[in-house]
Amino acid sequence: MPQLKRTLSLPLVTFYGLGTILGAGIYVLLGSVSASAGYFLPISFLLAALIAGFTAFSYAELVARLPRSAGEAVYVDTAFGRRWLTLTVGYASVAVGIISAATIASGFAGYLQLFFSLAPHLSIAAVVLGLGVVSAIGIGVSAWAATLMTLIESGGLVLIVVLAGKSFIDAGAFDYQPFIPRELGDWRGIGAGAFLAFYAFLGFEDMVNVAEEVRDPSRNLPRAIVIALVISTLLYLLVGITAVASVPIATLSTSSAPLSTVASAHGLSAEFIGIIALVAITNGALIQIIKSARILYGMANLGDAPTAFGRVSAITNTPLLATTVVTALVLSFALSLGTLELASLTSLVTLFIFAAVNAALWKLKRSELTPSRLISYPAFVPVIGIVLCLLLIAAQMI
Repeated sequence: MPQLKRTLSLPLVTFYGLGTILGAGIYVLLGSVSASAGYFLPISFLLAALIAGFTAFSYAELVARLPRSAGEAVYVDTAFGRRWLTLTVGYASVAVGIISAATIASGFAGYLQLFFSLAPHLSIAAVVLGLGVVSAIGIGVSAWAATLMTLIESGGLVLIVVLAGKSFIDAGAFDYQPFIPRELGDWRGIGAGAFLAFYAFLGFEDMVNVAEEVRDPSRNLPRAIVIALVISTLLYLLVGITAVASVPIATLSTSSAPLSTVASAHGLSAEFIGIIALVAITNGALIQIIKSARILYGMANLGDAPTAFGRVSAITNTPLLATTVVTALVLSFALSLGTLELASLTSLVTLFIFAAVNAALWKLKRSELTPSRLISYPAFVPVIGIVLCLLLIAAQMI
């Protein structure tokens, strides 16, 4: 029977993860985060990075221990051995990938309006169906496409920061005055902003679901996760500070293409950044489709999903049926729900999954020794990860 092919090196899987992290949020949700956090937007991103960081370390250790597709379901199944929990976490992970891809595809329509007056549902359908075809062709093609798009989208963020820095130097002033919020209302806004900004860091968990297509996954995937998270955090902080220093919050929070608005404030063509944003959004959606299909493939191999999802094409070495079903569901969600609603739902479900994954690592650390050749973090890492995820859930529900 055909199997998945190990074609991803450390650089490729790092770009794969970085691409989905960058494409998943900053290009689409910058305005929404500013609407909640105001000028404290960078603090929201920093808080979100802290919360995501502890869970990212848990994922890094777990994928070193258990380098298999359907990562979250495998981790929970190995730790607790409860089929209902495995099914819940596995299918929730599939749902998150599908809803996340739909969120990104919805954001695609806003940036496309900079160039064409095309009906949003037509542009969404075109991008989702096109990405479904690419993801079905093969992981090698998809990974190289993701790498190229990651270079373009990260280059766009760096360009905005550099141009903004030059503008501030030329003007001899920097309007943004960072300070520590003291009012309770400020912190509520920061917390609400962090809940949305947290979505912008999603992507490191996608990396573990291509573990069976990575060379030496126990060594390369933990490194790639950490590298991707560090780079994305630095870029988000720089872009966040640049945004609130360049554009009034009232303007930023209502823009359908927020980064183009920021770029325009520093003399850069909105259309130029719009092109980069379209690349970033396309990249993020592509990786989410690949992720969800691989989870269904992995769950089928565990006996927790229909066996048809576990069949791999002898021609493309990809799970074609799983990819087709995922693409159809992404299109359905993208055409029926708005960007903000999709992002909030994705963040909430993901936080519950992350809490379960952290709990799985904590349980494994208590019940078995970590092989000496594998990466291992202190036991407090998954504990703090659980607490932070639950606190963020509670903050959103208050």
